[in-house]
Amino acid sequence: MASLIPGYEYDIFISYRQKDNKYDGWVTEFVENLKRELEATFKEEISVYFDINPHDGLLETHDVDESLKEKLKCLVFIPIISRTYCDPKSFAWEHEFKAFVEQASKDKFGLKVKLPNNNVANRVLPVRIHDLDNEDIKKCESVLGSVLRGIEFIYKEPGVNKPLAIGDDEKKNLNGTRYRIQLNRVANAVSEIISGIKSGTPAEPKEQSNNNPEQGKENVKESCTGKNRLFTSITKKSLSVISVLAILIIAGVLLYPVIFAGDSLKGLKSSDDRLSVAVMPFWNRTNDTVWNVWQDGIKDNLITYLSNFSEDLTVKQSESVNGIIRGRGLINYASITPSIAGSISRDLDANLFISGSISRAGSVIRISTQLVNSKTEEAFKSFQVEGNSEDKVFEMIDSLSALIKDFLIISVMGKDIVTDFQPLISTHSSEAFRYYLYGNQAFYLFDYNTAKDWFVKASDIDTNFTEAMRFLAYSYAHLGVPEKTKEWILRLYSKRDYMSLPERLYADALYSNYFETIYEDVKTWSAIVEFDDQMPVPYSNLAGKYEVLSQYDKAISLREKELEIYDNWNVRPRWSASYTALGKLYHKTGQYKKEKKLYNKAEKDFPEDSRLFRRQAILALSENQMDEAEHYIGRYVSALKINSSSEASISYLLGYLYLEAEMPDKAEEYSRKAFLLRPDDPLYINNLASLLIETDRNVVEALQLIDKAIEMDPDEFIYYHTKGEGLYKQGKYTEALEVLQKSWELMPYSYDHSLYVFIEEVKKAISNQQ
Repeated sequence: MASLIPGYEYDIFISYRQKDNKYDGWVTEFVENLKRELEATFKEEISVYFDINPHDGLLETHDVDESLKEKLKCLVFIPIISRTYCDPKSFAWEHEFKAFVEQASKDKFGLKVKLPNNNVANRVLPVRIHDLDNEDIKKCESVLGSVLRGIEFIYKEPGVNKPLAIGDDEKKNLNGTRYRIQLNRVANAVSEIISGIKSGTPAEPKEQSNNNPEQGKENVKESCTGKNRLFTSITKKSLSVISVLAILIIAGVLLYPVIFAGDSLKGLKSSDDRLSVAVMPFWNRTNDTVWNVWQDGIKDNLITYLSNFSEDLTVKQSESVNGIIRGRGLINYASITPSIAGSISRDLDANLFISGSISRAGSVIRISTQLVNSKTEEAFKSFQVEGNSEDKVFEMIDSLSALIKDFLIISVMGKDIVTDFQPLISTHSSEAFRYYLYGNQAFYLFDYNTAKDWFVKASDIDTNFTEAMRFLAYSYAHLGVPEKTKEWILRLYSKRDYMSLPERLYADALYSNYFETIYEDVKTWSAIVEFDDQMPVPYSNLAGKYEVLSQYDKAISLREKELEIYDNWNVRPRWSASYTALGKLYHKTGQYKKEKKLYNKAEKDFPEDSRLFRRQAILALSENQMDEAEHYIGRYVSALKINSSSEASISYLLGYLYLEAEMPDKAEEYSRKAFLLRPDDPLYINNLASLLIETDRNVVEALQLIDKAIEMDPDEFIYYHTKGEGLYKQGKYTEALEVLQKSWELMPYSYDHSLYVFIEEVKKAISNQQ
């Protein structure tokens, strides 16, 4: 039975080690049960490839059967990940797992696909039947180029680590999972992936570059501002909490000069969001009959060119156009007026038509064309190209075709950019814009590594595509690569003199965020808000600056204005942070009723958002609504597990959650748990030390801990910041100042406001002692 998608052999390929099926036939039973679950999930018949007797060992001379290569042409690849699967000597690992990843990365859908809910999923759907050691996890992630995600069929009791069986009691299982529930999750995940494949939108570049399998492994970049900056994920190469948060907010800003028709194209798209185009014959106005042949020649070449370049366009073929023209007896193409062309176009059910002429001035040949609304017969865009002989006509046609193609395709694809961003795209290359669009989608799903790869490709094609450059800087910032972040900011800033006023404003904002003080940031973003007071993102960015300055009333007003604009547009915000950032401000100022009402609204737009669950849990704890808090904490932890967060990472984040809810005992409990799970990781050492200092629970122990972190990573500035706070709490102001100045020197950027304020506070304390 063939796949649901033409060109693919199977819908699902099951890969496993024979060792994992010998004892009790677990894999065979799983496959049979999965088939039943798929039958209850899909209307169509789903084809599953499962070889009951696969090869296991791998010889150096082993040659893979061509039939297996064909069977690997599947939509979803399910490896049964066990303690024996991650073995480079095994057939399944080398010729199934690795082979599928390589093959899928190059096919038309890519290894990752965008799901109907706008999330991104890998077409490799791991089913894990054992807890793995770190070495095996790294092996899997090195092949996938991303975090090892999947669905667990693991039964755990003290001393037990085995595949989950149908009769296993979830109450005794430390993971709390049931076989049937997990099976249903696999079927639903397959359904989502296949739906994403059917939509045809890839979520990553076909050629992966610079993949970092470690990136994203720890989902601990929940940050806070000011002195409450413990629980921050600052690694050796990352930005500060304040800088990362600021860049995170700034990342919503897109840019400028309008190259597509905007309002002129409204109403031209069909119900399937495609543009339907008819191309008319070109009128020979040269008075030279030699050019008569090109009247249809240009038309036919344009039709062929546009038809081959985008599924976003429906181009009426020459036979259809010629048939109507002949039927109306229009022998002389000069008689095809805009009114007649509009009538022909409407008969062809085309939203717009392209008409043009060939003229000559001296030795110069000029081909001119117009894009015309079929209904209104209004021309909304024109192009022209020139050459000096008939020998150049094909070059002229190619140039003209590319101009029209880029204009139309960018206009169509622009529908995937939210309303406020559509007028802000500057590239003239549809290919660059397509890559930028894929990067933009990945970025707002927090997949910064994939986003970075797309933005690199867009920037390579159009070296003046400022928006791709800007988002590339943002992506590197989130990936914790300050050197690359700085490089792309400066590269962007070097083009400042050639930018429009709005472009310069946004370039200045990014530059000031990285190289200047927060006060310059406030000035720049205030100027941007004044320049266009109906763009939500500048309000969000300016609010972030005022929050760092602890001017919460101003920050709240600005964030409320941001959401008001989205409401006026009748669209949801780009991401949940538009809600949670305002909710956090309401919480800080004790406006719990407003906060709860806001989250109720946010849940309608972002029903499965982990950050929203976190804020809802903090609010419930603060109001002593323990049952409600337990509900949201459970949803939060489940979401983190789905995203493959480690146990240490989850403990860390729960500690931060309880700290914000002003429950220091629980915060310390989870912080110590995270530390015990990762005792040799300076990040977790620093987090525990920060907590002990911030809450005055044990400054002496904290200083011992932070000295260990500094010994392990002596170039990380944030650890010196933590030590300076501890020494300050002990009244050792001079020592504290020395350590904090060391922190300032090690910063990977020019300015950190919280550190600056703290250093000034320490200097004042020293002055008061004298």
